[in-house]
Amino acid sequence: MQYLTLTELRAKLGNRSRSAIYLDLAAGRLPQPIKLGGRLYWPEAELEVHLQSLREEAA
Repeated sequence: MQYLTLTELRAKLGNRSRSAIYLDLAAGRLPQPIKLGGRLYWPEAELEVHLQSLREEAA
């Protein structure tokens, strides 16, 4: 399983700002990250499934 850092997540989401990502997390538009040590990571497969479900809702 691949994990994304905040920087990689920002790039994947079209260079969204850090604050915009945290607002999306609070609103439930992004899956919650996993905390390993002092850093946050997002499982890439889980993120893909979540984004796909949002695309289907919008269509």
